[in-house]
Amino acid sequence: MRIGLIDLDTSHPGSWLPHERDLGHEVVGVWDGGGIHPAGYAEKFAADNGIPRVFPTPEAMIGEIELAIIHSANWDRHIERARPFVEAGVAVLIDKPMAGNSRDLRQFVKWAEAGARIAGGSSLRFCVEVNEWNARPAEERGAPHTALCGCGVDEFNYGIHAYSLLFGLLGTGVESVRHLGECGQRRIQVNFDDGRVGFLVVGPAAWMPFHAAVITEKGVIHFTVDSGRLYRALLEAVLPYLGGETEQPPIPMRKLIEPELAALAARQSWLTGDREVKIADIAEDTAYDGFAFEVEYRKSRYPSS
Repeated sequence: MRIGLIDLDTSHPGSWLPHERDLGHEVVGVWDGGGIHPAGYAEKFAADNGIPRVFPTPEAMIGEIELAIIHSANWDRHIERARPFVEAGVAVLIDKPMAGNSRDLRQFVKWAEAGARIAGGSSLRFCVEVNEWNARPAEERGAPHTALCGCGVDEFNYGIHAYSLLFGLLGTGVESVRHLGECGQRRIQVNFDDGRVGFLVVGPAAWMPFHAAVITEKGVIHFTVDSGRLYRALLEAVLPYLGGETEQPPIPMRKLIEPELAALAARQSWLTGDREVKIADIAEDTAYDGFAFEVEYRKSRYPSS
């Protein structure tokens, strides 16, 4: 595929690029909205990475690419960034988190169910360790009924990785979420519709590896995720679908967005006295503020700006 990169906000555009090329795809151009980096960054990124074009607008890429990869740190920009490509029939890959409110998540579902090719989210959903676990025969590993997953840094931009790891291991069917209080980090219970239960430990802390413990009727498995293999696993999972090699997405959109919905329910829970929140009852005004995150992320990259 010919690929265009939209917003170069994080380390991901540069880190994914060798894998995209190694998998046989060509990054033909970039565009950056300036949410994080100063003017001229896109030109330097393109020159440093052998990318031939810097486009004046995202829309200018239409007709030149078959896939737009949206790397905006501000998840509240994802819908506006994706819209011109969806309307033009161009496939879209959304970097994590998919969105920070239920309205935007519903829009992704609406587009996908109307035939748009959209994928994305956290690479932890597709990581090697999850794939190896799920590939083991059920009679050998047992049926997972409880899991604990966690990571550090923050509650949503990074915390979504822990949610996604949990859903990769336990599967889908989230019903309700409850915040269990905090002791440095937030502790969250995720209830599934068939009795499975997940626990998450997320939020500000010193950096720690992505970790999990999974319990079945046959035993327990503990692991930390090899972060060096994350990006390749994600791209191998989603690019065949986005490129039209298969008609079936790796995870249907209604199931793909369950980690973000669970995170929204968790936020609503701790803002309302730690009550249990059903996914169906997430309030419209429950949201993680992508614009506020963009400001803080820019300050962390450019403290003197």
